[in-house]
Order: sequence, then structure tokens, then C-alpha cells
Amino acid sequence: MTSSSRYLLLGFPESKGQAQELAKLTGISYADIDIHVFPDGESKITLPAEALKSTTQIVIYRSLDHPNNKLLELIMAAQGARQLGIKKIILVAPYLAYMRQDIAFNPGEVVSQKVIGKLLSESFEGVITVDSHLHRISKLSEAIPVEYAINLTATEPMGEFLKQHVDSPFLLGPDGESRQWVEAIALPNKMDSSVATKVRRGDKNVEINLPDGDYQGRNMVLVDDVASSGQTLIQTAKQLQQYQPASISVLVTHALFMEGSIEALKEQGVINIWSCNSIKHPTNQVSLTGLIARELKEILHLTGENT
Repeated sequence: MTSSSRYLLLGFPESKGQAQELAKLTGISYADIDIHVFPDGESKITLPAEALKSTTQIVIYRSLDHPNNKLLELIMAAQGARQLGIKKIILVAPYLAYMRQDIAFNPGEVVSQKVIGKLLSESFEGVITVDSHLHRISKLSEAIPVEYAINLTATEPMGEFLKQHVDSPFLLGPDGESRQWVEAIALPNKMDSSVATKVRRGDKNVEINLPDGDYQGRNMVLVDDVASSGQTLIQTAKQLQQYQPASISVLVTHALFMEGSIEALKEQGVINIWSCNSIKHPTNQVSLTGLIARELKEILHLTGENT
């Protein structure tokens, strides 16, 4: 019996399509996790009890955008699975929340990365995510101390997408943090690139300074790992307008895009807004399922050797 046949992949309602696709690519059986929300806001989680009888190892798929309710429901599902006899649980969370706060800048600030990392480590043997927002640590295992802590990058499928959809793209990172994604896409694909500098004065107040560059008549693509308020991308697009580029597009891994941000980008001349399917969103164009499936297959083989 292969290691994948000993696993069951469970998906939550909002990401059922992505979870089923991952199950298909890895050869794992799939079942639903059902949620009922009571009028007072409490969630009732129902696991597929019959399906769980035939395995002791599962994969749970859930992206953790809008994380507060999702995290609690996820932990309840994992702990409920333990009560039903499940011994090993791998979490696939293409977007992983609460990783940015890795240090207390002011007295009394809670370091959310440590709190959430410990919480996840108590429920899962492995975590697979994509382009997690890490600052002062280099490995996801430093935040989530589990046997398999995998932080994949979406740059390969993003690069392939750009080659197929943009003629001679010029990649522009809106700030220093975006440099790693810009260079990882641009260098192997021999694309022109540059990185702007940013001064943040608040959650929705940023100042962007573009480096000198020949942007006129170019197909500019703003590349970043996550778009939330969108202000960094909006201000970068605004600064680009003075150079009269042929086009301005946006490509991000994680599409949070708060209310009004898509419209604001279009007002600044952005004609294409693309994202990976780590978070279900109308801008999804780049699939990460194959990338995740390759890593999950490897983990299943390794854990299978020990079972």
C-alpha cells in the first residue's frame, strides 16, 4: 500500500475546489469538513467519521486569510480528529496568517508569530505554506516547530505565467521586501527588473520612490507577495504614470485586497490584476496546486516510511 493511500485529505467549505484538486494530484481520497454557525457566532465542526475509520493519517487543507474564525475552527477540527484516533495530521495552508509579528516593538505587544506557531505545532506534525511573511527568521520551523515546516515560493509558476501572458515584462518591486520575489522571477527568466523604496507612515499611508529606470513604453508588472490594503501597489502605479509605460499590471501571491483596493488600482492605470490561488479571489490566475502537490507527495513518502 502506498503512503498516499493511507491518507485522507479534508477540506473546508470555502476552499473545497482547491482541496479536491490537490487530492486528485496527490492520489489521496477526499472528504468534507462541515461547519454550522449558530446565531451567537459559535461554530459546530463535523468531521467525516466514517471516512476517518479507515486511516490514522490525514491532510487538512485551509488557507488562513481572515484568520480569527478560521484558526479556531481549524484547531477544533484537528483536535476532533485526534479524538477519533488520527495519529498524524499535515496542514496545507497556502496563506498562513500571523507570521509578520515576530518581535515586540513596544512594551506589552504580543508576538503573534510565537503564539500561533506554538498553537499550530500542538495540533499538526507538518505545515506546508507558500510565501509566508517572515522577517527576522529564515526558516518556517523557527516559527512553527514541527517535523515538516515547509515554506514554498510561488515564483516559478508566477514566472511561467508572465512568460505566457506579457510581452517582454519589466518587473518592479514596490519595496525592499519584494526584492526576493522580483529577483527570483526575473533572473532565471531574463526579465528586466528594479525595486522601489517605501516609507510607511501608517497602514494606509505610504510614500514610494522609484529608482531611475527606462520605464517608458514598457509593460510594467508590479510584483509582491501579498496585497492587503493595496496602498503600496497603488502608490507605485501612481508614480509610474509619469513615465508613460505601455501597460501596468499587478501580480501577487496572496490576494487579500481590502474593499476598494481593486478599484483604486484601476484608477491608477493598472489594466491587469493577477494573483495565485492561495486565497480564493476573482483575480486568481496562477495555480499553486501542482507546486504544493509535489511537496506533499514527498512528505507523505517520508512520513510513510516511519509508519
